[in-house]
Amino acid sequence: MSRREREVDVLVVGAGPAGLAAAARLAAGGAGRVEVLEREQRAGGVPRHCRHRGFGPRHRPVEGPAWIRPLVTAAVAAGAALRTGVIATGWAGPRTLDVTAPDGIERITARAVLLATGARERPRGARLIPGTRPEGVLTTGELQQSVHLYGRAPGRRAVVVGAEPVALAAVRTLRTAGTEIVALVTDRPHAPLQSPRGRVPVLTGATVTELTGDGRLTGVRIRGGDGVHRLLACDTVILTGDWIPDHELARLGGLTLDGATRGPAVDTALRTTAPGVFAAGNLLHGVEPAAVAAQEGRHAARAVLRHLDTGAPPDPAVPLRVAAPLLRITPNLLPAVPVPPPGGRFVLRTGARVARPVLVAVQGGRVLGSTALPATALPDRSLHLYGPLLTAATPAATPAAGPVDLTLRPAPGT
Repeated sequence: MSRREREVDVLVVGAGPAGLAAAARLAAGGAGRVEVLEREQRAGGVPRHCRHRGFGPRHRPVEGPAWIRPLVTAAVAAGAALRTGVIATGWAGPRTLDVTAPDGIERITARAVLLATGARERPRGARLIPGTRPEGVLTTGELQQSVHLYGRAPGRRAVVVGAEPVALAAVRTLRTAGTEIVALVTDRPHAPLQSPRGRVPVLTGATVTELTGDGRLTGVRIRGGDGVHRLLACDTVILTGDWIPDHELARLGGLTLDGATRGPAVDTALRTTAPGVFAAGNLLHGVEPAAVAAQEGRHAARAVLRHLDTGAPPDPAVPLRVAAPLLRITPNLLPAVPVPPPGGRFVLRTGARVARPVLVAVQGGRVLGSTALPATALPDRSLHLYGPLLTAATPAATPAAGPVDLTLRPAPGT
C-alpha cells in the first residue's frame, strides 16, 4: 500500500476539549492549515458521552454533549480540518507523524504539533485485582459509552469502586440504566466529598481483594478496615478514577515525561522538551474538568502562534518536583523567560487533607519563597496557585541550581 506524504502548518492530535479549543484559536489566529486528528468516529472526547449536568458554569450546568458541541462547531467554523477515525501511530521525524486513516496510511509533517490525547482510567489488569476474568468489569468510560452511546444495560446489580467525583458520575449512569447499586467501595477513610444521593451504602477503608465468577461476574470480595472479608453479590463492577495520561504517542516521540503526572513535562507556555511540540489538556495531569482542558488548549494555541512566528526553541527550564502530600503540579517546568501559566495559575493535587496549607518552594536547600493557599487541601480536588511565588522565582531558580522542590505544610499553629 502506498503512503501519502504531505505537510500542514499545525497538527493537533486529539479532538477533545483541549484539542478543539486550540484548533479554533489557531485557525482563527492565522496559523495556516490546522488539522485535527481524532481516533474515535466522533469528535468531543469524554464529554460527548457524559450525560450529567457537570459542565459549564456552576449556576447553569449542562450535560457533556451540549457543552462540547459548540467547541466542535467553533473549530470547524474557524477553518480547522477535523478528521475522525484517524490514528497517529508513531513518529517519523521531530514533527512528522505516521497516520492510519480509513482511506490509507499517511505521513504528515507540521511546523508545530499539539498533543491533546487526554487521559484514561486504569483497567482491571493495571490495578492488579486478583480473581477470575469474567464479563461485567468496566471502567466509568466504558459504562458511559455502553449506556449513553449504545443503549446497553450494564447489568442488574453493580458495585462501584472509587471515591473521586467520577465515581458519583458512575452511580448516576447506573441509575439511568435501572441498575441496582449494591455499594460504593473506597479504600479512603472517608466517604466522597459529595456522597451519592439516595440509599447507596458507602464502604470506606475497604479494599477489593478478588473478583469471582465464571463467564459472568458473580461477586466482589472486599477486605474492610477491620480486616474482615465479605462478598458483595453482583454481576457488574465499575472501576472508577485512577487516571493516567494517554501518553503513548508522547513516549514514542521521546518527550520527557514528568515523574509525578506521567504526562509530558511542559513549561508555563505548554511547550514540551521537543522544539515545536506542545501539549495540553488531561494528557498533562490525568484528570481535570473539561473547562480546564479547554483553557489549556487556548493557552497552548497562543504559544504555537508565537512559535510559528519566531521558530524559537523552548527556553532552558527548571523542573518543578513535588513531595508528599502533594501528588503533582502542572505546568511542571519553569522557563528562563517567565511566561504566565494557563489561566495565571498552577494546578496542584494532594493525597491528604491539609488545613490552612502553605506551599514552600526550595531549590538546592535554599528557600525561594512560600505562600498560603486560599482553601483547605483535600484529596480529589484541585489546588490553584496564583501569584508570583514560582514565576517570580524563575530568575533565582536557575537550571544550574537544580530542580525546585515543592512541599505543602499546615500553617503554624494549625
